[in-house]
Amino acid sequence: MRSLIPVFLFCFSFCGYAQSSSGGKLLWKYQAAAGIIGGACAGGHDQLFFGDTTGNLYSLSVSGKPHKVLAKLPAGIQSTPAVAGNRLFVYCNNGILYSLDLKTGATVWQFNTGGEKQYDFWDYYRSSPLFADGLLYFGSGDQHVYAVEAATGKVKWKFKTGGIVHADPVLSNDTLYIGSYDGKMYALSAGSGQLIWEFKSIGDRYFPKGEIQKAALIAGDAVIVGSRDFNIYAISKSTGNGLWNRKEAGSWIIATPILHNGNIFYGTSDSHSFYSTSQEDGSTNWKIPIPFRSYNTPVVFDSRLFAGCFNGILYELDPASGKVLWQFSTVGKRKNGQTIFDASDQLRKDFKIYGNEEETARAERMIFNVGAILATPLLRDGVLYFGATDGYFYALDLR
Repeated sequence: MRSLIPVFLFCFSFCGYAQSSSGGKLLWKYQAAAGIIGGACAGGHDQLFFGDTTGNLYSLSVSGKPHKVLAKLPAGIQSTPAVAGNRLFVYCNNGILYSLDLKTGATVWQFNTGGEKQYDFWDYYRSSPLFADGLLYFGSGDQHVYAVEAATGKVKWKFKTGGIVHADPVLSNDTLYIGSYDGKMYALSAGSGQLIWEFKSIGDRYFPKGEIQKAALIAGDAVIVGSRDFNIYAISKSTGNGLWNRKEAGSWIIATPILHNGNIFYGTSDSHSFYSTSQEDGSTNWKIPIPFRSYNTPVVFDSRLFAGCFNGILYELDPASGKVLWQFSTVGKRKNGQTIFDASDQLRKDFKIYGNEEETARAERMIFNVGAILATPLLRDGVLYFGATDGYFYALDLR
């Protein structure tokens, strides 16, 4: 896949700044060689691991130092790595799952799928490996879901869907839940890969497949997942029957929601909204406008809600009302925000988001230059760690 993100030089800074007297404080930031789309994981001795869109895999201490490029892989990383013991597992844009030594970055084994592909300009993520009971679960652009032995890299089972699988898998009570671009949510036996049930999204006139792009949320007896058919669905964990759905007119729902106090929280795509809805029936508690898309999963710390946006801002929202309490801007937002946003932080009227292939590619490059936050932040000991498409990785102290 050709990256839409320009390359940056390496840099490290402890020059913290906060844009409000409340909310959080920037502890440090680290500049990688390219944009960051996937999330970070923690492992080893307080180490953080994440990749960039050119294939660099980084290892940083939670304090910011020491930091290094642990490995240079042959293709971009748009997924979140996984740690198990002294191994780090990374799925790349070349369709290969790598097992690496946690300390040296040396390749222990690699597992080749049938290959990767990018569905369209807005297919940002790749499936992240999930480790459980000695197995690694993940999806691939070859339309399969895989279970691979973590020790050897040998395939335990694979399951064929009808579309690209870029969603992250979710495991609950020995059942693996994962969505596909064929518009179906699958429940599979974690041990054997046998199909337990499948649920098909409704579809829409312009998106008849109802593609499922990201992971589901497991909330009580429900599997909750958004779709490109503008719906968010709650599906029975045990039967695969629909429990409820809610349609967001004219907008995909890509983000995996978070559950907090019986409510789910998530952002949307083209309707540029952020919601709190009931876990039980999907009814709306509140809805607020945001300047742009929000695809990452919100984070809750100490009953405080944090969510990133494609405009390069991380927002703190009041879970009860949706009121914006605080915000943090990425470097890209501060440097380049005016290229697509006006003085009131709304999209400029002369900024064309969609068009022909060349126009859309140009728009995506401009969006990535403002430091869009696509990665779901990692919360650890009151500190939020996340990367952005400006090539920076941030550590924000929320305590």
